[in-house]
Amino acid sequence: MREQSSSFEIARIVQELSEMVGARVRKSYQPHYEQIVVRLNRKGMPSTDLVIVRGLRAYCSNRDRPMPTQPSQFAMILRKHLNNSRLVGVRQYGFDRVIQMDFEHGGGRLSLIIELFRDGNVLLLDQEGVIIRPLTHARYASRSLKKGVTYAPPPEAIDPRELSVGSLNEILARSDHALIRTLASRVNLGRIYGSAACSIAGIDEDAQSNSLTEEQKSSLGIALSKMLANLDEGEGGNIWLSDRKSKDAWNSAVNESDRDSAAAGIIEFSPIDLPSMDEHMRETTASLSDAYDFIFGSHDAAAFIRREEERLIEAGDRAEDESSKLSRRASQQRKAIEKFNQRATITQELGKSIQDNWGHVDSILAQLNNAVEERGWLDIADIAHEVEWLDSVDPARHTVVAFLPDEDGEPGASVTLEASKTVHQNAQRYFEEARSQKNKAKGALEALEKTEKSKKTADKKAAKEAASGKLRGRKRTRRFWFEKYRWAILSGGHLFIGGKDAKGNDMLVRKHLSTSDLYFHADLHGAPSCSLKLKEGLVPSNSQEGPIPMGVASMRISQTLGDGLDDARELDSSVFSEAAQMAVCWSRAWGGEGGLQQLHSMPDPARFPKPRRPGSHWQGGPSS
Repeated sequence: MREQSSSFEIARIVQELSEMVGARVRKSYQPHYEQIVVRLNRKGMPSTDLVIVRGLRAYCSNRDRPMPTQPSQFAMILRKHLNNSRLVGVRQYGFDRVIQMDFEHGGGRLSLIIELFRDGNVLLLDQEGVIIRPLTHARYASRSLKKGVTYAPPPEAIDPRELSVGSLNEILARSDHALIRTLASRVNLGRIYGSAACSIAGIDEDAQSNSLTEEQKSSLGIALSKMLANLDEGEGGNIWLSDRKSKDAWNSAVNESDRDSAAAGIIEFSPIDLPSMDEHMRETTASLSDAYDFIFGSHDAAAFIRREEERLIEAGDRAEDESSKLSRRASQQRKAIEKFNQRATITQELGKSIQDNWGHVDSILAQLNNAVEERGWLDIADIAHEVEWLDSVDPARHTVVAFLPDEDGEPGASVTLEASKTVHQNAQRYFEEARSQKNKAKGALEALEKTEKSKKTADKKAAKEAASGKLRGRKRTRRFWFEKYRWAILSGGHLFIGGKDAKGNDMLVRKHLSTSDLYFHADLHGAPSCSLKLKEGLVPSNSQEGPIPMGVASMRISQTLGDGLDDARELDSSVFSEAAQMAVCWSRAWGGEGGLQQLHSMPDPARFPKPRRPGSHWQGGPSS
């Protein structure tokens, strides 16, 4: 299943979004770095989520989805500028994969640009077309996407809707490639819709573009016009299922969960009919957004959950060894086997109960079918709750939930009966379900045996490594904030950090130099700005997590160093000396002869005046 949207799909999505003009923005979210959700509210109607997946798709959905409690920075920008604004226009840039949505409120007009090619992007523009904030900064050969720059769309491609017969013939005459390649790239149809044009025109895709006859060119032009007219004037979407079983599963789906399961059988989607696809496997949807939601909705709705899992992994909370992973998998498989066996037992027992109460079930089916012939399914559904032996009636599926008599002859277990089937056929349906559950349990048991075998292998390997004294390395997934800079640990465990470049120097001073810290800077070319932290550093840890070899220190981060001190100037002078030496070591003095001469001429750091405190007016010699 392809995930990338083509210009054809985007044209139909723009058409559907245009029907929402007048809706107000309720709130914006970023459940995952790859996804933006803008919640739109139309008067008198439920809220609709505009789901934007970077570089892949944009569509409307009414599906429930978890959202982060803390908005991202980009989501905050969208809320600040778009909340309660009104959607006033939607358009597609030519026939490119770019959507512009215009919003208006008391502060003026704003635009949201959605780029659905390459890695994709989402950009918020002011009324002058200047970028307020892009989701991702990017630079291309012909344009730059960053804050404060006027937005420039990608180089314009051919719009087949504005292509004349003469222009099409000229493109074909100048191309020495296969027809499908020419239509896909030079006519901007893409391979799927280029193939559709060839099928409608009755021309071989591999035919040479510049060798087509006048009749073939005319047929191709007519086919292209027909496709584009269907795109502009049609509505809804089309999906194609892989086989008859998948189509039956799709048609029998009655709720969101069933549709999500049946969607695994969808192999293609399109806003127009595709002649190359099997017509018998085609199903229509009310909108192309519905098609997207059926195919991708379940995955996209779980974006926040995926991001939370990724954060746990990044934080190291899931740093498990192979054996523990296999143990957890085995536990899940055992639970699944138990669930399958229970379900098989229940369904088999219900099938036997239907057979044991043959006369009772046959009477219910006969009376139901007679009543349906006289009054219809809808009327029967309305009065079903009044009948003692009936629980409910589903007119859409022509089924009834009926009660079977218990040992006292009172309504007991409930079963779902299909009105068009006999007692035997209804019982057989339960037996088939029981057989299916048993097969699943058998498959899960085989998987469990493989898991247990793998776990034994992993345990043996771990025991062998432990006996030999070999330590298994664990990849560290978490990085601390100070690792973006140069850093060192001085006497007493105090953290000493320095910038790696001009930007890092500036960031360090602005963000990580408090009034209780000390600023160091060597009076040498290329020396970084440095900060000696009073409260932050590393202290010995008593953690017993994992084997720690002799001579290897176990440390933990502390933010309570310097107890009883209010100012880093009160630290021991040896710490100042160490900090001054590190500031010199991080300079560029080591890179050339001139720098070494500067080092030889420098005085002993121990004789330096105490370094200055940020914001003070101390005027003593060099800072280090």
